[in-house]
Amino acid sequence: MDQDYERRLLRQINVQNDNTSPMKVRDVICHLTPTPESPLSSPSKHGDRFIPSRAGANWSINFHRINENEKSPSQNKKTKDATSDTGKADGLAYSALLKNELLGAGIEKVLDPQTEDRRLQPSTPERRSLFSYSLSAKRSTPDDNSVSPYSLSPVSSKSQKLLRSPRKPTRKISKIPFKVLDAPELQDDFYLNLVDWSSLNVLSVGLGTCVYLWSACTSQVCISCSCKFRGSQYPVNTWTKLFVFSLLCPQVTRLCDLSVEGDSVTSVGWSERGNLVAVGTHKGFVQIWDATAGKKLFALEGHTARVGALAWNADQLSSGSRDRMILQRDIRTPPLQSERRLQGHRQEVCGLKWSTDHQLLASGGNDNKLLVWNHSSVLPMQQYTEHLAAVKAIAWSPHQHGLLASGGGTADRCIRFWNTLTAQPLQCIDTGSQVCNLAWSKHTNELVSTHGYSQNQILVWKYPSLTQVAKLTGHSYRVLYLAMSPDGEAIVTGAGDETLRFWNVFSKTRSTKESVSVLNLFTRIR
Repeated sequence: MDQDYERRLLRQINVQNDNTSPMKVRDVICHLTPTPESPLSSPSKHGDRFIPSRAGANWSINFHRINENEKSPSQNKKTKDATSDTGKADGLAYSALLKNELLGAGIEKVLDPQTEDRRLQPSTPERRSLFSYSLSAKRSTPDDNSVSPYSLSPVSSKSQKLLRSPRKPTRKISKIPFKVLDAPELQDDFYLNLVDWSSLNVLSVGLGTCVYLWSACTSQVCISCSCKFRGSQYPVNTWTKLFVFSLLCPQVTRLCDLSVEGDSVTSVGWSERGNLVAVGTHKGFVQIWDATAGKKLFALEGHTARVGALAWNADQLSSGSRDRMILQRDIRTPPLQSERRLQGHRQEVCGLKWSTDHQLLASGGNDNKLLVWNHSSVLPMQQYTEHLAAVKAIAWSPHQHGLLASGGGTADRCIRFWNTLTAQPLQCIDTGSQVCNLAWSKHTNELVSTHGYSQNQILVWKYPSLTQVAKLTGHSYRVLYLAMSPDGEAIVTGAGDETLRFWNVFSKTRSTKESVSVLNLFTRIR
């Protein structure tokens, strides 16, 4: 080894000796001594300089992320969590501004942050050199780059258009619920539907052998009905544990005591007017209750097993049961005169939903089938068999006529969209976990899904791009129950962890107010 080269190497090792683990200098020298076959065997010819290779470095996209790569993963995570959505949008605008001024990109509009992130992160990076000499095929006209001689702006015309472009306000969805209520005896059963929210802002919850009503306006609770279960009455004083926020005015009233032995609540459903609530029981009865008067109007028979799904259509009530039957009855007439029996599933019916125009009924079953019915036939008009697990989550879009969304169980984990006007599948997305419920926003083209095994999360999706707007967590068990407030702004979720959580996920109207940005030089006086 050359003596000058060895002297420089020893000096460098002594400087770095404090920051490295102790090791023998001779071993280092022997390890770094080039072999005769090595191109470094003659340092006088090649020298000891290291020239990095810049091949494949796409600087036009990633030059503004150099500082991010120097941070540790934990620092990057903390920075990402601490940065607000507005700061993220400002960062994208600043990145586009730098590209215009330094690289001549000609960007005139900042896209949505999620779309921009996907554009800035190509799936397959291009293998191009930074220093490429080629003539552009498109020549800019004088009008494109013309700048007024009286303009005092330090940036180009493209950047001026970029700064003048309207900024879409960023959605802010709280990741924590604004209210949490205890719900003891809330069953952890995928095939039941025990939570519903009425148009009069009253929440009904089926707990064990009781159905409770909770007014979202007054936070007061009353017992709508109570069934005797195994010969013992459900204790009324346990209601003091039910809703935490009802302790301020714990007005509990037991309205009735049913004498049916060995029965329990398996489903609840409010009528569209919000004055009647239907209660499905384990023994196959469907009871109709007047919530205002607090009395039972009548009980409907016909099912031979538990009733796990209910769906109202004006004065008509559809019920799905484990006996594989769907019974559709008009509560204004005697049951036998208006009863329609819909038979198409081979296993338990666990999902029922009427379309927004009251013309079509969608049903999902444990046989992995999604069926669509109309008023004129007792046979399904459409049948979809693409799901690989039970179909409980069903939702009709209020924004697009004939658009139906459905979700599959643990073995499927997919949300599928169907055009019932043409009987054609549209889109499909794998959520990675069991889909328990689906609900469309009443004001925007978005939907929310609740999930079970194995992530127990709540997801908000934008349709038709199917981009994930928000992910909410908090339940420790499967999020089996979902209901939406009458104003379409909040949702309530229930799980086997015996809690009800209220979330603000949707906005009532689209916001048209332009967000304020520190990069917008034309909306502030300097």
